[in-house]
Amino acid sequence: MTKLSVLDLAPVVEGSTVRGALQNSLDLARHAEKLGYNRFWLAEHHNMPGIASAATAVVIAHVAAGTSTIRIGAGGIMLPNHAPLMVAEAFGTLAELHPGRIDLGLGRAPGTDQATMRALRRYLGGADTFPQDVMELMNWFEPPVPGQTIQAVPGSGADVAMWILGSSTFGAQLAAHLGLPYAFASHFAPGDMMDAIHVYRSNFTPSPRLQEPYVMLGLNVVAAETDDDAKLQFTSIQQAFANLRLGRPGKMPPPKADLQLDPMVEHGILQALSCSVVGGPAKVKQGIADFIARTGADELMVTGSIWDHQKRKRSFEIAAASID
Repeated sequence: MTKLSVLDLAPVVEGSTVRGALQNSLDLARHAEKLGYNRFWLAEHHNMPGIASAATAVVIAHVAAGTSTIRIGAGGIMLPNHAPLMVAEAFGTLAELHPGRIDLGLGRAPGTDQATMRALRRYLGGADTFPQDVMELMNWFEPPVPGQTIQAVPGSGADVAMWILGSSTFGAQLAAHLGLPYAFASHFAPGDMMDAIHVYRSNFTPSPRLQEPYVMLGLNVVAAETDDDAKLQFTSIQQAFANLRLGRPGKMPPPKADLQLDPMVEHGILQALSCSVVGGPAKVKQGIADFIARTGADELMVTGSIWDHQKRKRSFEIAAASID
């Protein structure tokens, strides 16, 4: 049976605050744990008024401390923004506090714009060294050897599950080469999904971390009691994407009946969100089953930033019930 997990963007909705968003993330994680979801991931984004998880490791600590069994992790940490040693120390600390529960997904995008990259003290060529940075980070998690002058403390020998994230075949090739599990961002960049899955599976090399290829795919799921209500809730995501593409990111707007998207961005939004299942229980069950059958995913990372928190929790209930 395909496993289900949660990607939470810690949405800051109109009429609420960052504090409220972080409280809702913990509440959603506890809810997902009770529903049997496998893992709960948070993502690194900067200069985004509608996303509260910029300090991703801090939010992971907050959520992990308030849960007990569900795996908690980053989907992901944008490695060009960080020194690998500092990532090892942060996630080594998390692994010591919450043994056997910490995931580290790694991406090579900055998770922000160029001006914010400069404010982060990073450089534009950071993505070019991503493979080397990943391998350096993997080495920091290894037990120290005699004569080693620098150690990640905490970090050396830590039990941290590492993933490669991607939205193209580049990440698929790297994950296959390193023998790591692969998570594809089909929830917002589905264009290369099938090619990336093929590249990863056909080129996978077993490693001490993973013996068989393992693919997790992002999927937008907005579920409600009726198809019409689900479509209405989905308009919040559509508006948020439109605002971002028009260069005016903000807090997540409430749903809007009879939404008319800007023609300049409508086609791009429909394409970006094409891996979405929106509807009542029956439609969601069928949509998830069809997506699994089409892709052969080992696991789905379900995301769905609904403006009303209680409706968001209900959406994840319906999604969980759709897996036999």
